[in-house]
Amino acid sequence: MVDLPRAYIEQMRQLLSGEAEAFLQSYGEPRTQGLRLNTYKIGAAREETVRSLTEAFGLEPVPWCESGYYYPEDRRPGKHPLHAAGLYYIQEPSAMSAVELLAPAPGDVVLDLAAAPGGKSTHIADKLQGKGLLVSNEIHPVRAKSLSENVERMGIANAVVVSATPQQLAAKFPRFFDKMMVDAPCSGEGMFRKDPDTIGEWSPQHVDMCAARQLDILQAAVTMLKPGGRLAYSTCTFNEQENEQTVAALLTGFPALRLLRMERIWPHRQRGEGHFVALLELAEPSAEAAASTYSAAQGITRRKERSARGKRATGRPEEDALRSFRRLAESIGGAAWADELQAWLGPGEPLLFGNQLYWFPAAEGSPLSGDGLHGLKTLRPGLHLAELKKDRAEPSHALALALPSRLASGIPAVSLEADGGSAAERYLRGETLDAAAPGSGWTLVTFEGFALGWGKQSGTQIKNHYPKGLRRP
Repeated sequence: MVDLPRAYIEQMRQLLSGEAEAFLQSYGEPRTQGLRLNTYKIGAAREETVRSLTEAFGLEPVPWCESGYYYPEDRRPGKHPLHAAGLYYIQEPSAMSAVELLAPAPGDVVLDLAAAPGGKSTHIADKLQGKGLLVSNEIHPVRAKSLSENVERMGIANAVVVSATPQQLAAKFPRFFDKMMVDAPCSGEGMFRKDPDTIGEWSPQHVDMCAARQLDILQAAVTMLKPGGRLAYSTCTFNEQENEQTVAALLTGFPALRLLRMERIWPHRQRGEGHFVALLELAEPSAEAAASTYSAAQGITRRKERSARGKRATGRPEEDALRSFRRLAESIGGAAWADELQAWLGPGEPLLFGNQLYWFPAAEGSPLSGDGLHGLKTLRPGLHLAELKKDRAEPSHALALALPSRLASGIPAVSLEADGGSAAERYLRGETLDAAAPGSGWTLVTFEGFALGWGKQSGTQIKNHYPKGLRRP
C-alpha cells in the first residue's frame, strides 16, 4: 500500500467519515486500466472489432461509458498495431465520465481548454461524429505536441489544436462555444495509486494553489460559452476545495450560470481511480441582450467574409497548393476518387503552414475561419492533407488515418495482418516492405482493414513513409 501524507489521510477522514477506511484501503488494490473505442473510425465494424479486442485483451464494459472497456493490468493494448491505427485510446475509466456528462452532439462547436494528452478531446471528437468543430488547447508546448499527435492518430478531421492561455482564448472567442470541457490542472489525488511519485507533490498549500488557479481558468472559460451552452468542469482529485467549493465560487461570480449535475467516482465504490465532474449551463439572455449578441456575431462574420474575399481575389498560394493536392489525389485513386475526397472534406478552406497544406473545416453556424486563428500558436489548423515539395505533393500521415472506409477501400492498399502482425511491426519500425506483385505509386498500408499509414511502391518494394518521429525502436 502506498504511503500517504498524514494531512491527506485526515482530509479524507473528514470528507468520508464512515467510508474513509474503505477508501484508504483501496490504495492497496491494483490500479484500474481502460481503453475507449474510436467508434467513428470503426463504424460498421464495431461488433467484429470488439470481439477481436476482447479476445486479445480480455475487455469488460465500463458502465458509465458505452465505448469504454476495462482490461487487465498485464495486457499491453498500447503495443498493438490497432492502437497505432487509432482504433482506441488508452484512458483511465473514471476519466471517461466527464465527456459522457457533457454530451457533445454532432454539429456542436466545442472547446477543450486544457486538453493534453488528448483523452477528453478524442472522446469529444468521437461524439461529434465528424460534424461540428473541436478546438483543443494546451498551454504547455511539449504536452501540446503530444495532444496534436493523438488527434492525428485518432483520425480526427474536424479539430484545431492550439497552445494559448485561457485569457488569450477568451479575448479571441467571446460567447462562442456550444460546449466546453475544462479538465483543470489539479492536485491529482486520484493519481496516487496510478503514479505514487505524485504523492510527494501533494500538500494543503498545493491544494490551495490549485483551487485558485482552477477558479481563474473557469472564470475565463465562462466568457467563451454561448448563452444556453454547457460547460463540464472535471478534476482527478477528491478534496472539496478543488471540486464543490470551486464550483460554488464560480456560481457566486456568475449568476447566469446554473448547476445541472455533479458526479463523483470513488475507487472504493466503483471500479476506477476516481473523478469529479460538474455540468453547468449558461442562461439564455433577455431578448434585448440576445439581439445585441446576434448583431455582434454578424459583425464578426461580415468582417471575416470581407477579409476572406479580399485574400481570395489576389490568387492565394493556398489555391495553387490545393490544385497540387488534387493532382496527387487523382494519381492515387483517379478523378472520381478525388471528387469523393473533396466532397468528404466538406465546407472549409485550404491553409498553408510553411510547406504543409491543411484543410480548415467550416462548422455550420460558426463564424470561425482560418483567419480567426491569427495571433494564436496553432499546431494543427484542421486536417493535414499533404506536404508540398518542389514539383509535387506527398500525402500526409494524418490523411491516411482520417480517410473513412469508403474512401480507403477505393485506392491501392497492402494488408499486413496475414503473418500474425509481424509485418505490421516491421512497418511501424520504419522498415521497407515487400509487395506481392509489382506496382508503382502511393498505397495505403493497412492492418485488419484499418490504415497504419502510407507506403510508396516501386516494383516489388514498398518504401516506408511512416513518420520517423513515431517509429518504434
